[in-house]
Amino acid sequence: MLTTMRDEQNGIFPSVCSLDCPDQCGLLIHKEAGKIVKIEGDPNHPVTQGAICNKVRNMTARIYDDKRLQYPMKRVGPKGEGSQFERITWEEAIETITSRWKKLIEDEGAESILPYSFYGNMGRIGTEGMDRRFFNRMGASRLLYSICESAGTEGYKYTMGGSFGTDPEDTIHAKLIIMWGINAVSTNMHQVMLAEKARKNGAQIIVIDAHKNQTGRWADWFIPILPGTDAALALGIMHILFAENLVDEAFLQQFTAGHEELREHVRQYDPSVVSKITGVPAHDIYRLARLYGQTSPSFIRIGNGIQHHDNGGMCVRTIACLPALTGQWLHKGGGAIKGNGSYLEHNIPALQRPDLREKEARQINMNLLGSALLELDPPIRSLYVYNSNPALVAPHANKVREGLQREDLFTVVHDLFLTETAKFADIVLPATSSFENTDFYRSYWHQYVHLQLPVMTPYGESKANVDVFRLLAAEMGYEDEALGDTDEALIRQALDHPGNPALNNISYETLLEKLFIKADVKPLFPGELKTPSGKIELYSHEMESKGFPPLPTYTPLVDEGDLPFLFVPAPNHNFLNSTFAHNEKHIRMEKTPKLHMNEADASALGLVSGDVARVWNDRGECELVVAAGSDVLPGVVVSQGLWADLPGNKALVNALTPDRVADMGGGATFFSGRVRVEKREVN
Repeated sequence: MLTTMRDEQNGIFPSVCSLDCPDQCGLLIHKEAGKIVKIEGDPNHPVTQGAICNKVRNMTARIYDDKRLQYPMKRVGPKGEGSQFERITWEEAIETITSRWKKLIEDEGAESILPYSFYGNMGRIGTEGMDRRFFNRMGASRLLYSICESAGTEGYKYTMGGSFGTDPEDTIHAKLIIMWGINAVSTNMHQVMLAEKARKNGAQIIVIDAHKNQTGRWADWFIPILPGTDAALALGIMHILFAENLVDEAFLQQFTAGHEELREHVRQYDPSVVSKITGVPAHDIYRLARLYGQTSPSFIRIGNGIQHHDNGGMCVRTIACLPALTGQWLHKGGGAIKGNGSYLEHNIPALQRPDLREKEARQINMNLLGSALLELDPPIRSLYVYNSNPALVAPHANKVREGLQREDLFTVVHDLFLTETAKFADIVLPATSSFENTDFYRSYWHQYVHLQLPVMTPYGESKANVDVFRLLAAEMGYEDEALGDTDEALIRQALDHPGNPALNNISYETLLEKLFIKADVKPLFPGELKTPSGKIELYSHEMESKGFPPLPTYTPLVDEGDLPFLFVPAPNHNFLNSTFAHNEKHIRMEKTPKLHMNEADASALGLVSGDVARVWNDRGECELVVAAGSDVLPGVVVSQGLWADLPGNKALVNALTPDRVADMGGGATFFSGRVRVEKREVN
């Protein structure tokens, strides 16, 4: 089957979306004369049901973009914007990389080398398989993968024991759906489709967010909130639920720990106090709390946005407590989803092989890349980047680029395009797309595991991550059997996980036959959670032992001085982080980088919609087109999307974002920065 799909010239072939998106859609790939001509959704997929986003519908433009890399290159001349590269062979590329690494290891040790990656492709053997094995064997510095969901995942885990939530397919039964800090229309469209089914059965949909984006406009009731204050709103809701006896006492007694302590604790979060913190009127807080306390099933979709604050972990932990107060976990379709990845957890040690590492190495938070490149002692001498574009996506981007500019930093980038990061590279390697690879995928929202078999032959001389790391391992002289395992062997080892019985029905053979399979997931309740108490921990002794407040608590954002605006650089509709930001078709669909601001703020600054604003702080500046209105509260400005460094474009929003670390998990604080805004001066 693998050979047939890759080599067959014409037909329709099953596939799966590789993007870092919770929906992980089933796809059908149309080929004519050996070329992909159309991508559509697979109507047989039980969750995604044939619907796909514009990003993927237009993926062929990305796969066959004439700017896509086709062969290895080496830099000639200076690093950075305007860098020149010349074509080399794979043999020269691999020899150049490994000879530099061997010398570095001999002179300065393996920790002078740092891999930098994330989930630009969600295929598990390509993102956390042979790569992790290779760098473990080398003994390189370790990367803390914390740029996305680590703060919220840790916060949620303190409450619920792991990334365990409602089965999204059950949410059609909900009568109240709260989308909290998620632009689901753009980033979780199938949760919107499921919510629409619930709405037809009488459900009400509420959106709580800092920006009335497409999801906010779709809601029955949109509640604007000041960024970083969501925990206070959740605590205000708890105050009312307890005060008005809208809690499920039987559920609290049987399935929670610390409800009496929480009852006393939330007395201080009177709605009048919470209103001043959040910007949400007190009467709306009462209305929201009563609606939540009186409606069942009620479901909360907890988004990624709220965790990208200084207080992000505690914020998610606090919201995660709400379903326990009203016993929603016992009602089909009730509860919450932050993420569901723990249900599908594969055998991570078997895949990554940490046992190959002879001794522990330093760990470097990926959110602190700029500081690591400029200040770490002993220094990083070589950076290997894949599945990521840190020059665009990492916080405090100007500091990151200053670090990448170092002439004594030997940088290798493996990517599909000559990205902003690749322009700083010494060696650039062409990467395959997911449609050219074998891999397996597991959603972090729905409960299906997918197998991807190659649908097209590799583009030009491009190679998959796993293939490149096998070549590097051989040239480094590493003879460990684990570094020669085939793609199939890697998948088999990852799926062989007796510790997770939900995967008992999933194997390489069953995936080869069916391509996607739902895990055998049991309901959370009645049952025992993986928290220390086995219950929902409203009071967490584990948090207390680590120096955190044991009860949900609101903590204000870090004070950045007298800068007048909170700045939230949110995602947009047609890019996914930096993916698609370099492709003309997707840029045309998204049109232009905008700055959404309150019309009163704009007027005070002499700005109207369509003006170009200079947005700046002491970290950097960018220029964005003003969109003035009532979609954000006064004192808040919001941009959307990570825009590529294109001619005439000065929209590097991560030049403005702080590289502080969040309260938990080493998470990013993209949304906790402050800025000034003024009309751009025209020369």
